[in-house]
Amino acid sequence: MAATQFDLVADFLGLTEELRQRTKWPKRLITVTVPIRLDDGSTKVFFGHRVQHHLTRGPVKGGLRYHPNVDLGEVAALAMWMNWKCALMDLPFGGGKGGITCDPRTMSMGELERLTRRYTMEMIPFIGEDIDIMAPDMGTNEQTMAWMTDTYSTHAGRLIPGIVTGKPLALQGSAGRTQATGHGVAFLACRALNKLGIKLTDATAIVQGFGNVGSHTVYGLANSGVKVTGVSDVSGAIWNPRGIDTRELRDHVAARGSIAGFTEADPIDPAELLTQPCDILAPAATDMVIHKDNAGQLQCKILAEGANGPTTPEADEIINARGDIFVIPDILCNAGGVTVSYFEWVQNLQRFQWTEREVLTKLETMLENAFSRVLAFAERNKLSHRMAAQSLAVKTVAEVKAQRGLFP
Repeated sequence: MAATQFDLVADFLGLTEELRQRTKWPKRLITVTVPIRLDDGSTKVFFGHRVQHHLTRGPVKGGLRYHPNVDLGEVAALAMWMNWKCALMDLPFGGGKGGITCDPRTMSMGELERLTRRYTMEMIPFIGEDIDIMAPDMGTNEQTMAWMTDTYSTHAGRLIPGIVTGKPLALQGSAGRTQATGHGVAFLACRALNKLGIKLTDATAIVQGFGNVGSHTVYGLANSGVKVTGVSDVSGAIWNPRGIDTRELRDHVAARGSIAGFTEADPIDPAELLTQPCDILAPAATDMVIHKDNAGQLQCKILAEGANGPTTPEADEIINARGDIFVIPDILCNAGGVTVSYFEWVQNLQRFQWTEREVLTKLETMLENAFSRVLAFAERNKLSHRMAAQSLAVKTVAEVKAQRGLFP
């Protein structure tokens, strides 16, 4: 998907073959073995990956995920998308992504700590606060980042908080980082409603996923007056056309661990939830959930992509042909996380903390600027929003590569 999208953008921009090749391929693809001792005394070897797509515009930035399906190809695609995301948001970063092939749900805290520390040690030659800065992703959290900070800092002999972002506040994390991605999705979805002339209090939303991104998307939309009618997570999906009390849902999930058993809404097949009528559909979980078989059945006015790569190229063609869905592409819609990660990194370098209000205000300003640039570029060049966003991003990276030239 990532390579296909890039080729379409490169054709539109008319990149030379040299720039096309230099811009497309990642700088480094790193795979390491991560042996650890399990709680039962046995030893198991895991495989860890890290892809650094480009360091042309600055150190690479991107998450670290723990998931059974992690492989080098997935990590490389996510690093490429992160590169375009940073360029679109005008952040001084290239794109990076990392992952370990494991199932964190079946591992103890001790095993996860040993896994994280060993992976960090294996990565030390390739990371640094001016080389590669990791962050939480699927299956990882601020505790993971705390272990990485400690491992790297112990090796260096002093605290280096800028080695990762998404840390606990006590370790010089940033206020607003936890809710940043979901806050950004909700903010941009509301901006799209404004563009379409739909009142926030008249709008409805369906959010796929109730993890960190999805839950804060739900809270952000509800706090803006949007009625949330459907939510799903790994346990299933719920639907209530009269609206879901998001505070009750939050309390239920805190007590039960999932949305399963929530009695204030009806169970519904997760696939069917995506095609229910709504103003905002926010896929905020996994990739490729909007595909050629369901794109024609969508009944939303706005597709707010909280996840990375939720819409396949085949689905894109169908949605573009329909012309009745306002797409907020992933590299713009979920850019809140990396933007506030940038703020955290800057605070760490300055040894100066900002308030949550300062962080979220700066975030909304940067998202608004990128949103306006994408819409203007799309209108001027008669492009889809996804094509416009990716064209602006790839153009930025390609221009810097051309300016820096090719070292002999």
